Amino acid sequence: MIVVDTSAWVAALRADGPEAARLRQLLDADEVLLPVPVKIELLSGTSKRDRHKLRSGLSALPLAYPTDETWRLMDGWTDRASGAGAAFGIGDLLIAAISHEAGALVWSLDAAFARLERLRLIDCYEP
Repeated sequence: MIVVDTSAWVAALRADGPEAARLRQLLDADEVLLPVPVKIELLSGTSKRDRHKLRSGLSALPLAYPTDETWRLMDGWTDRASGAGAAFGIGDLLIAAISHEAGALVWSLDAAFARLERLRLIDCYEP
């Protein structure tokens, strides 16, 4: 399974480039897991005119929700990251923790996820 972060979704939806082609392949292969925070970020950044169409398309994907364990995992990661001199936003940590719990790789264009991988907290997908 691949968690596609908001940054990769946005790149794929804005242009018909390599990100769009890769996302289509992953969607066709039923390889995409959608964390609720990514869904919310995508819908909140979409125009009112396009929101219904996007919501309908996203509804075909399996959703992943945070649990109590997700928050405990993030708490531990925060200690580990700060010990290594790193800090992360709550949104990135939440997406990463949900991905980790699902055993999914993360595809992101956001450098924060590469830093999370260097700390061995997640594994990134390289298209």
